[in-house]
Amino acid sequence: MAITKVDISMYEDVSGANNLVKLDANAKIPAGAATNLTNLPGPEKSSSDPTISSNKTLGTQWLNTSSGEMYVCTDATAGANVWTNVGAGTGNIALIFQGESYGYDTGGRTPTHSTVIQKYSFTSDGNSTDVADMLAASDYHAGTQSQTYSYTAGGRPAPAANTIEKHQFATTNNATDVGDLPLAGNMGAGVSGNDGNGYHVGGNDPITNPIQRYSYTSDGNGVDVGDMTRATNANGGHSDWTASYGYSSGGVAPTGDVIERFAFGSSVTSSDVGDMAIDVDAFADHSSDTHGYIAGGYLSGLKDHIQKFAFASSGNSTDIGNLTAGVYGNSGSSSTTHGYSSSGNYSTGTAYTNRIEKYSHSSDGNATDIGDCLVAHTYASGTHV
Repeated sequence: MAITKVDISMYEDVSGANNLVKLDANAKIPAGAATNLTNLPGPEKSSSDPTISSNKTLGTQWLNTSSGEMYVCTDATAGANVWTNVGAGTGNIALIFQGESYGYDTGGRTPTHSTVIQKYSFTSDGNSTDVADMLAASDYHAGTQSQTYSYTAGGRPAPAANTIEKHQFATTNNATDVGDLPLAGNMGAGVSGNDGNGYHVGGNDPITNPIQRYSYTSDGNGVDVGDMTRATNANGGHSDWTASYGYSSGGVAPTGDVIERFAFGSSVTSSDVGDMAIDVDAFADHSSDTHGYIAGGYLSGLKDHIQKFAFASSGNSTDIGNLTAGVYGNSGSSSTTHGYSSSGNYSTGTAYTNRIEKYSHSSDGNATDIGDCLVAHTYASGTHV
């Protein structure tokens, strides 16, 4: 059978799918625009790192063309992506408990109750600024934060005792009422969970031991999910996002030096895991990635001690430094590098302070005075973003 050869002169230039490609004079496929190529293998490429809201699929690779760092998406939860650094570099991209921009000091007593929501910078030392107002003037509330909102729960006077309200970070919008605690109370501790919930621990009205939880993703009432080992108030709250535990420390109770913890997302009683080196109540509480911090407080007089306890070892706290002066009723916030204490009482009665001070999470030592709140006040709640 005769075979007819097909040579290049028998091709014509065509466009569209399902057509043969005509080679050029050098027997090569003609060049085409790179934008016409699809389904190419390889990582996403960008001159910057991915973010927690890049919202790619699980397993997506990401190459930072500026730094050479490579990441893989190991948790694709919308708005809460986790990007694990798979090269020789460091720094996974994930939700963190600590703030990177501002600390917030909300409400309090001046000596009249206050509605003011004020913030101070983590990136430059200085005074606070007025950004918004609470629904009603109150103190003794417990503060927590999501990635976008600051929350307060409980407080004094009524009807604040069971109110849950939130203020949107990065806005001057006033706080809104989003629900109620099932058990009214004040002087409880706030713990921010990594499970999309805030926790209100302990409290007064009378002194109680419940662990109450409310959602960050949908407004509504809180639920009672467990109990502390003891009834207490004026205690501190700490968040260990690495191991998914919340902590309560100190407070007014027959055994006020107790450090206890509970698991996020479960309905269980907390367990006693250690003791405070110095038994205090009504102090500023902070958390780094690895430790809980206790700054100031009251026990038969004002205290200026800064204490810390390790999350991983679940043991006693140690005294690591001092505030610039003794204080109680101060509020606390946590940056990625420092703990902050703002406002409070510097003597019994109505002698309030407006100091803002900070101390390092990376090296033990004393605090430094870095600015002033708008007015001297006490028993505000602290949050951060």
